[in-house]
Amino acid sequence: MNAKKMANYTNNAKAQELWKTLYLCAKESPTRRFHALYDKIYRPDILWEAWQRVKRKKGSGGVDGQSIEEIVEEYGERKFMNELFLELKEKHYHPSPVLRTYIPKEDGKKRPLGIPTIKDRVAQMATKMVIEPIFEADFQDCSFGFRPKRNAHQAIAKIRKASRNHFWVVDVDIQGYFDNINQTKLMRLLEQRISDRRVLKLIRKWLEAGIMEEGKVRNPITGTPQGGVISPLLANVYLNTMDRLWQKKFNHLGELIRYADDFVIMCKTKQQAKESIQVILAIMNKLDLTINRDKSRLVNLWNDIDGFDFLGFHNRKFPKRLKGGKTIHVMAHIPKKNAMKKMRAKIKAYTEPRNKLYMDIQDLVKGLNRRLQGFKNYYQISPQGKKWLNRIDWYVLERLTLFYNKKRNNRKKHGNLKDVMKEVNHILVKLAS
Repeated sequence: MNAKKMANYTNNAKAQELWKTLYLCAKESPTRRFHALYDKIYRPDILWEAWQRVKRKKGSGGVDGQSIEEIVEEYGERKFMNELFLELKEKHYHPSPVLRTYIPKEDGKKRPLGIPTIKDRVAQMATKMVIEPIFEADFQDCSFGFRPKRNAHQAIAKIRKASRNHFWVVDVDIQGYFDNINQTKLMRLLEQRISDRRVLKLIRKWLEAGIMEEGKVRNPITGTPQGGVISPLLANVYLNTMDRLWQKKFNHLGELIRYADDFVIMCKTKQQAKESIQVILAIMNKLDLTINRDKSRLVNLWNDIDGFDFLGFHNRKFPKRLKGGKTIHVMAHIPKKNAMKKMRAKIKAYTEPRNKLYMDIQDLVKGLNRRLQGFKNYYQISPQGKKWLNRIDWYVLERLTLFYNKKRNNRKKHGNLKDVMKEVNHILVKLAS
């Protein structure tokens, strides 16, 4: 291992050691407030690790137009990091407004996204690395979103397990969660664990940095900007109030399963589900949040008549025949309609352009494989899901057949399917070997 790689390894080890120490201290004393954290944020090894993480995630630049590629290839990583180090150390650091952009949602609406500058992203990542273990010690087992070693599949597995004897689901959608977090209450929650005024001031600066949209800066008094590196952690800190309250006082009503701002409550009876709704409404009121009544639902899981969407899956009980002719209903997780629609749109967008006709079919299949692999890895978690994934496979074959015939100027657009299947199978065997 060369010196540069050794340095990176050592820095990672130091960062991990700090994470472990802070976590254990916080876990040992649930009421302890941490007062000497700011100097750890600009510690060179922490800053360098933060930069590496931001660089790996890529992403576009913010309001200053500076991109990761520009920093690496022109500005210089060392110069960029030294400047940020001095700004933080000498307390001259001031974040820029986030650049507001919009991402299309499945329902046709648009989701607002804030893009911080690269410098702000690195500073937020370093701060997150330092304070995350402290709050991670307080987070509940019912929370799965944006946490170390936790993921959506674990949340789905918990739903599957609970569904064996929980037949009612309270499916809750919070109205514009990230935009409506009460900043004052959020800061109070942070102060329960952090007494270092410099760290609290830094976080407040990000909350008050403002949003630039169409050349104008506005300063909302609520919310955390979606897209900020530290925003998911702050969002978890805010909703951890609900998690703790539920686990302590209302766990008898049902099992809470939360992923960021999406959550469901699995209840055994309809009465428990109704009581759960009243409790959640009261907690949301305390947190100054509102339930989206159009998207929130009460679902009966007794059979295969109804189900609910959660984390990209449609979750419903499907009939399963046992030996002797008996039929039982088993929870399954299949891609929801919009996920299938989105995947087909991606496949079509990749294969449809006329300039793709110059490609060899082997290269086209390789490109499609890259796009399909993540989709299949995510959605292939229950046997019933294979049926829906097979539909995607057939759609791919349909698109490849169109490509095959266009390339050969065949008039029958959907002819030669068998030839295409043979060629694709040959390519896949070749790629696998």
